Amino acid sequence: MRSSNPVLKRALQQAGPAGHAQQGYGQPGYGYGQQQGYGHPGYGQPYPPQGYGQPYPQQGYPGGPVKDAAHQPMTIDDVVVRTGMTLGVVALFAVVNYFLFGAAPAAAMGLTLVGALGGLVLGLVIAFKQITNPAAILSYAALEGLLVGGLSAILATSLTLSTGDAGAGGALVTQAVLGTVVVFAVMLALYKFRVIKVTDGFVKVVTFAVLGAAALMLVNFVASFFVAGGIGLREPTPLGLLVGLVFVVLAALTLALEFRGIEEGLRAGIPNRFAWQFAFGLTVSLVWLYIEILRLLWIIKSMFAE
Repeated sequence: MRSSNPVLKRALQQAGPAGHAQQGYGQPGYGYGQQQGYGHPGYGQPYPPQGYGQPYPQQGYPGGPVKDAAHQPMTIDDVVVRTGMTLGVVALFAVVNYFLFGAAPAAAMGLTLVGALGGLVLGLVIAFKQITNPAAILSYAALEGLLVGGLSAILATSLTLSTGDAGAGGALVTQAVLGTVVVFAVMLALYKFRVIKVTDGFVKVVTFAVLGAAALMLVNFVASFFVAGGIGLREPTPLGLLVGLVFVVLAALTLALEFRGIEEGLRAGIPNRFAWQFAFGLTVSLVWLYIEILRLLWIIKSMFAE
């Protein structure tokens, strides 16, 4: 079985002692035997019903029974609970930094910078090394929370000053949160009912588009040191509005990639510790989506205020 998802690749590589990738997880129906093993042409064929879904601990690994909960097969509940934990940490630290901005702007700005740089570095380490340590992933969530809270406060304050409406900033944040929830629900429905089909080609297109967007933002960031606002990609202008719309769509599409990875992981019966990696991926996508919706709303409101 082939998959473009790096979490599944690492899960199978770390499944256990040598030979597990060939013998499967002790259940021939999980689709990871020699005929439909990972990396073999069997991907895309239905999972054999006779083995899939049977209690994992009864046979365990080829070398013996499962000894701890960390090697139980991942369930959707594992992913939901861990994602809820990471998003809860994001929300907690975001609220703290958001309200700190009003009392101590300098300290809040410093924490926002720490969140941005620390989150970037730790996020890259977690992504490339496929870390499943909950402490590392929750630490990443805390850093992202500092960034989200600080950026929300900055844009909310800016909007309040430009419109003269004391409630404009709070409304901006509330609308961004609601928008993120709605987009997530829509993408989940589109994926569930296969309106969006996440093929390998789809994955490649979205991945390259995200990389292109990252490169574009890097250019804009570097240009901002020489020209106010950089090349204008994030400013309240028609160009900024267009870029904002494109980035919201890209962030939403990354959710579909995460949904596919989770679905493949559930079918494969990978160990439940990898649920932390899927929680991390969903958190990255949702934080990016929130930031893009927040900025898009800020651009729209700022343009109309002028």
